[in-house]
Formats: sequence, C-alpha cells, structure tokens
Amino acid sequence: MPNSQYSIDLAKNSANYTALSPLTFIERAASVYPENCALIYNDQRQSWLDTYRRCCRFASALQQHGVATDDTVALMLPNVPAMYEANFAIPMAGAVIHSLNIRLDADAIAFQLKHGGATVLLTDPEFSAVVSAALEQLDEPPLVVDVPDPAVEDGELLGEITYEDFLSTGDPEFSWLLPSDEWQAVALGYTSGTTGNPKGVVTHHRGAYLNAVSNILSWNMNTHPVYLWTLPMFHCNGWCFPWTIAALNGTNVCLRNVSDTAIFDAIRRYKVTHMCGAPIVLNLMANASQKLKGGIENRVNIMTAASAPPPAVLESMAKLNFNVTHTYGLTEVYGPAVVCSWHEEWDQLPVNTQAKLKARQGVRYPMLEELIVADPDTLEPVKKDGQTIGEVMFRGNIVMKGYLKNPTATSDAFAGGYFHSGDLAVWHPDGYIEIKDRSKDVIISGGENISSIEVEATLYHHPAVLEAAVTAMPDKKWGETPCAFVDLHADTDGVTEEEIIKFCRDNMARYKAPRKVVFGPLPKTSTGKILKFELRDRAKRL
Repeated sequence: MPNSQYSIDLAKNSANYTALSPLTFIERAASVYPENCALIYNDQRQSWLDTYRRCCRFASALQQHGVATDDTVALMLPNVPAMYEANFAIPMAGAVIHSLNIRLDADAIAFQLKHGGATVLLTDPEFSAVVSAALEQLDEPPLVVDVPDPAVEDGELLGEITYEDFLSTGDPEFSWLLPSDEWQAVALGYTSGTTGNPKGVVTHHRGAYLNAVSNILSWNMNTHPVYLWTLPMFHCNGWCFPWTIAALNGTNVCLRNVSDTAIFDAIRRYKVTHMCGAPIVLNLMANASQKLKGGIENRVNIMTAASAPPPAVLESMAKLNFNVTHTYGLTEVYGPAVVCSWHEEWDQLPVNTQAKLKARQGVRYPMLEELIVADPDTLEPVKKDGQTIGEVMFRGNIVMKGYLKNPTATSDAFAGGYFHSGDLAVWHPDGYIEIKDRSKDVIISGGENISSIEVEATLYHHPAVLEAAVTAMPDKKWGETPCAFVDLHADTDGVTEEEIIKFCRDNMARYKAPRKVVFGPLPKTSTGKILKFELRDRAKRL
C-alpha cells in the first residue's frame, strides 16, 4: 500500500537494491580466489583473476567495435575457454549471448543469424565450411572473429581478426556495469520446435542468476567443484553452469570433443566431481572398457536430462561410484527446472525399483515457483494418481521473457498465466511428475531435439515421395532416432531405404536424418489425417 508505514521513506536505492545478474559471480571469484584455477583446456590453465580480466578485455573490445546494449553476439564454438568467457563478457558489454548449435546446417545457421540480428560472430575453424555457406546467405553479415585452436588441423579462418588479437584491443580494467533492469535480455537460444524455422527464446539476467543458484541447491553442490564440460555450452547456455561454477569458485575442465577415453582420462587426472550430459554420454561411459574405467577413486556426480537412462546404465554408473541425478527442462526455462530429488530411504529399495524412481522427471527446482500437470484447456490440475495425463506447465522467475519477434507464439505459450511446455505427463501421489509423451512430436536423439515435421518436409522434397510421416524409434545408443514411414508415387520403383536416408542427409543436418525408412501406405482417419500414434507403436516394434 502506498501509505503503509513500511513504504513511507523506505524506497529502493543504490545501497539496498541491485539488479540480479550472474555477472557478479565471476567478479567475486576473481576477488576472493584470484589464484585458484578457473579453466583447464589441454595444457592451458587460467586462474579466476586471469579469466576475469580476459572477460573484461572481451567486453571492452566488443564496445570498441560498436556493440551496444541489446545487440546480439553469436557463438559457433565447441567447449573451449573462449566459449566460457563469452558467457560473461558479452553481457558485461550489455549485449545478448546467442550460442549456435554447432551441429546445424548452413541454412539453419543463416536463419538464426539473420533473425537474431547478430552484429558479431565468434567461430571455430572446424566449422568454417558451414559458417561460410551461412554467411553467403546474409545481406549484412556480422563482424567475424576467428577462434583458432591448435587442436584443429583442417578449416579456414574466415574473419577479419582472431580472438586473441580482438581481446588485445580491450581494457582488462574495463568498468562494466550491471544491467539497470534485471529483466534485460541475457541470452537468445533457438528451439527445435515443430517447424523448419525454430523460435528464438529470450532469457533475462534475473532468471539466469536464479537458475545458476538453483543448480547448486538441487545438486547439493559444495564450494570448489571440478566440473567436466561434456554438456555442450551451446545448450541453454550450458544449463546455466558457466555461472554456477563461477559462483562456487570451481574449476572448469573443457573438452572439445566427447569420447569415453577423454572423459575417463579427465576424471582421473583432475579428480572431476561433477559433469552433465544426455543419456547417450552415460551409455558411452557405461559401455567403456574396464581398462578405461579403472583407477577412479573419487565420487562423480552426473546430471542427465532428456529420456531416462536405462536401468542397466544406472546400475553400471552406481558400480563406478557415479551418482546420477535425473532432471527435465526446456530452453524456455533455462535448461533443467525439474529434478528427481532423491530420498535416502529409496537407497534401501531394489535396484530396478530405484531405477524406476530415478527415471521420473521429479519436482520443481528451488527457484521455480510452480510446476503443475494440468488440462491444457481448462488449466485444472490432473489427479495425482500416476495415471491421468495432462500437460506440464511452469510459472515463475526462471521462465523465459518470450519468443523473439513472435508475439503469437509467446501469447500461446503463456495462455492462462502458465508456460505451456507441450509435454504430456502424469502426476504421482508423492508430487513427482513423469513425462509420458511429447505432444509436439519432437524426437530427442542423444540430447538433441529433432522436429519430425522438419524431417517430413525434407522427405516431401524427394520426387518419389507421395506421403511421409516421421516418429521416434527406440535406439539403445541414442535413446531414440527418427523413423520415416514413406508412401511412394505409383509410377516409382527402385527407390531404396539408403537413397532416402542419403537424400535427407544431403538436405539437412545429418543427425536429423532418419535411421530407418519403412515403405507402404500410411494409416489415416476418415478425414485423411495420418494416424501417428499407430506409426509410433509400429516403430517401437521394429
């Protein structure tokens, strides 16, 4: 109330109010633990003070090259130090981080660069071919900064300047400012969605700050963790973990490429305590040779998302003294926002029962205000009976601002005052949710989202294809992969499965191409709509 005794002469001021931003985490790490190791990459080591100064130089250089508040700076980088530094330096300059998925094709990258309005692009030589093809599609290409790496033997330098030369133009004592409004955009990330052109998710400083802290609370993390970067930092800004590790004054161990050898060598050498990754990473580790697995004495905490790891994988992880935490989230909620919080009494249950409990997505993150499973039309919560299906919905400070330049999609996503995930789940009596289906037909393969509609659109470009439908097919390695059901034109013969798969690989990102093609008429309703649920059941039996 305006006349309350608690509001009169008690206003916000610079002494009692500061906008929340994850940028404060690195400044504190550099001032409290300046000599502690912040980054490890091959033979490279950086302290927190060195890393902070490099971020300041980076931010200063961006401003000197004309980058202003709310400009977009894009990144086409693997998990290397420059990628980590960018998560601080870009918002220090007031700009917005746009991390590109390094597995995308040129058309998708060109669309995102244009739609997001990137004024600067940092790129790795490994991706020079696809980036060059994308830049050719732009009328106003961004300033390109190359980030060369001795580990890359192939590839070209495309830019006007290299990363280290770019940093040398900046000031290590640069006086960056916190955003005046914590609602200011901090990052732009694109969803795979259900159409060819993805939606641009805009997140803010407040949400990034809160979810970075939520990671700490949800995972019971202690100070000075050693975090192994197996999760791509381009995924939802590394699930906010660049900021989390700075808040805890930890050490970031960067892996350019993920392999079982690289993972286990890093765990042994650096005494890794935490790592994140899709179930495919766990599967890779579980099936590694006993020689690779040997000699690990410390406990490793692993956070995984996407589809639940198989019980055999969870059992293998437990034998290695690796503790797996299952989470769930979306780009729209900064990455993981739901966690399968573990109860000590569950440790006494049979392994298979533990696996079933661990496979559930769980309960809301500490900094998420509300998580419900509800009827998408009435918003009435479903019964907590583990049977009734509804849509997963979120409400709170770790929900996105909205979709860039897409008011209709933003309005639809926030209908009724909740963010509608599009994921279907049941609600168990103990309050834990469990995903049962994805209403948007997005296939999650190895942690990557693949739009079934996008794959179908590519199939329809093949001259022999009359009708096509794509669903998820279970896969031991990837969790699930696209399976295409194709009906050919009557006058067509000799078209093979290999030809269809090759056509898809030649016309879209290779990882999105179907691994299996089934020929024949597609089941339909009386009105001609393809019965995808029948195809899903068929794919499960292949």
